[in-house]
Amino acid sequence: MPTPILVVDAFATGPFTGNPAGVCLLEGPAQEPWMQSVASEMKHAETAFVYPLVDGGFSLRWFTPTTEVDLCGHATLASAHALWSTGRLATTQVAHFQTRSGLLTATKSEHIELDFPLEGPQAAQLPHPIPGLDPIWTGRNRMDWIVEVADEAEVRSFVPDFQNISSLGLRGLQVTARSPGEFDFVSRFFAPQSGVDEDPVTGSAHCCLGPYWGAKLRKSSLKAFQASSRGGVVGIRLTPERAILLGDAVTVLEGVLYC
Repeated sequence: MPTPILVVDAFATGPFTGNPAGVCLLEGPAQEPWMQSVASEMKHAETAFVYPLVDGGFSLRWFTPTTEVDLCGHATLASAHALWSTGRLATTQVAHFQTRSGLLTATKSEHIELDFPLEGPQAAQLPHPIPGLDPIWTGRNRMDWIVEVADEAEVRSFVPDFQNISSLGLRGLQVTARSPGEFDFVSRFFAPQSGVDEDPVTGSAHCCLGPYWGAKLRKSSLKAFQASSRGGVVGIRLTPERAILLGDAVTVLEGVLYC
């Protein structure tokens, strides 16, 4: 049977902004090699695979072009948008996702609100220097390395050496700085070791950046900008145990898989 698939721009202000994700709407479980092949064919940072569970929730898994990942914000936002926009879930209903990072939920209000775990960093020394960066703080969480630099210009002008970044290990590298403008902070995210050289907008990274900057700025509500070539805005509300990520999404393509 043909399988519905969508491309959704997430954390987007309109088409061709934010981060595109594939969303594959399944009737039930699929084989991992097939899902990995679809993600490799789609070539987006992540492709999500969603199917309904008997309790009314949904199973959700995320694959880059080369590997399965434990947590992905933009493809979760895209999946919720796809369920609501195709009528598989009423817009008044909360989307409940069972994932490798536990239960995640998405709620439709003025924006889409994702209820995600906090993934705050701990101070740690990088395995080796990163050409082009002059860190004022370095750390890591269970997924990524985090580097704070002195100003926004250094984040925006950084030219990554992907081989150097790949050898850091973990999932990827977050580079961040405080922003003097309308945003509290800016960031960029690189994960060549996971098949994504630079991710346009990384929701899961803001589960780390949110509590990091929230503590530094003494704020529980933040507005962030990921300064990739596409760019994307992420709102963050912090609770003691969770990060609520806010963003918008738009469908740019809808079709079927014949394999």
